[in-house]
Amino acid sequence: MKRRFLVIALRGALTGLALASTLNSTQPNGRDVSAGAAIRSVLLEQQAAWNGGNVAAFMNGYWNSPELTFAGSSGVTRGWEPVMARYRKNYPDAAAMGHLDFLEIEVRLLGNDAALVLGRWQLKRASDQPSGVFTLVFQHFPEGWRIVHDHTSADAKTR
Repeated sequence: MKRRFLVIALRGALTGLALASTLNSTQPNGRDVSAGAAIRSVLLEQQAAWNGGNVAAFMNGYWNSPELTFAGSSGVTRGWEPVMARYRKNYPDAAAMGHLDFLEIEVRLLGNDAALVLGRWQLKRASDQPSGVFTLVFQHFPEGWRIVHDHTSADAKTR
């Protein structure tokens, strides 16, 4: 029994080391895979915050700067505070926020401190299920990866 436990523990440790190695290794083009994992982590944190009804925590994924830009069907919004106000106006409560899923995420590193992210979003609410696509530009700052530009649009059938 001890030997079986030891074999299982050793396999788990080797799997963990392999995963850590993969996350911190470089791709054939020399780019750091861990950057993609960190960006996906920001998106997962945003999704969790949204699904918890917490717009303020959702906004932690954005660059807190007057230079932040958000482009959508209603035009361009500039600055972290106006983007926050836009979210609060359009999603005033948990029912309006619904349940958010980010899908089909593609991360393309553009350098050591920049990335382009393409994906789909889907909301599930009692009254409807809007969905669409987004393109995000991420930049790496001392505090981590943040969205500096967000272009989000709804699918034609959900507008």
